[in-house]
Amino acid sequence: MRRSAVLPVLVLAVVVLAGCGDDDADKTKAGPKASPSTSTSSSADEPAVKWPAPPDPMERTVEAGLEPEVKEFLVNHVHAHLDVFIDGSPVVVPSGIGIDIENPGVREFNDNPDGSTSYGGIEECLRPCISPLHTHDADGIIHTESATPEPNTLGEFFVEWGVRLDESCVGEYCSPTPVAVYVAGERVTDDPRDIELTDHKEIAIVIGTPPAEIPKTADFSRA
Repeated sequence: MRRSAVLPVLVLAVVVLAGCGDDDADKTKAGPKASPSTSTSSSADEPAVKWPAPPDPMERTVEAGLEPEVKEFLVNHVHAHLDVFIDGSPVVVPSGIGIDIENPGVREFNDNPDGSTSYGGIEECLRPCISPLHTHDADGIIHTESATPEPNTLGEFFVEWGVRLDESCVGEYCSPTPVAVYVAGERVTDDPRDIELTDHKEIAIVIGTPPAEIPKTADFSRA
């Protein structure tokens, strides 16, 4: 009698415990219920594309006084770096400036860690597709790969970019908005259009409130 009385109680206990175990297993498989995200998008911390690469790169190459080519030449092969800040925030120097990205001889690369697109891999285009002054990536590195030894200038690059640059204005930002130009961390007051794009030169254009630190050098390891 005692054994038969206890048995139903034990069976009931086993059923209850088994049910609890199934709930825990389901939670483990599904994971905790996701709560609504309240964080801002990471793109808010990324540089903004203020001035995109223009759609007429070969015309702008000619406007800058340079000759569009069907490929790159390495008589003069140097890399300078440009930073642009507006009120302390960085602005993207786009990839594809000075390159006809619609030309079938130009290859597109989408494997950059930051998700940006690069253009290059040119063997020889059937028609002119690249300026001797251009950007392959959106990393601020300005490439000079030309058939002549003369250095290019920052003014030529801004003509290709389609952005106004002179002693008082950058794009639509003009006096009384403060505009300052630095080379290797040192302020320059001459016409910024005359700055020569020599190898490993760091140029920073600061509009409005400056960033916490003016860059003096840049990373050219991937140039």
